[in-house]
Amino acid sequence: MSDEAEDTRLYKVVVNHEEQYSIWFADREPPAGWREVGKVGSKAECLAYIGEVWTDMRPLSLRKSMEGTQ
Repeated sequence: MSDEAEDTRLYKVVVNHEEQYSIWFADREPPAGWREVGKVGSKAECLAYIGEVWTDMRPLSLRKSMEGTQ
């Protein structure tokens, strides 16, 4: 069995000011500079959610710069 198959912990999805997503343990406060987005679940569920919502991997500042809207 893989380690992920045995991972029964809950995770939450967090996002930073650059709109970059990650997962964090649900029972811990997000790290400095990150905020919760409201999704909690298994690691696989949280990663699937990120895959659905994080469609543009470029940091927000780069997207704005490329659009000329800084």
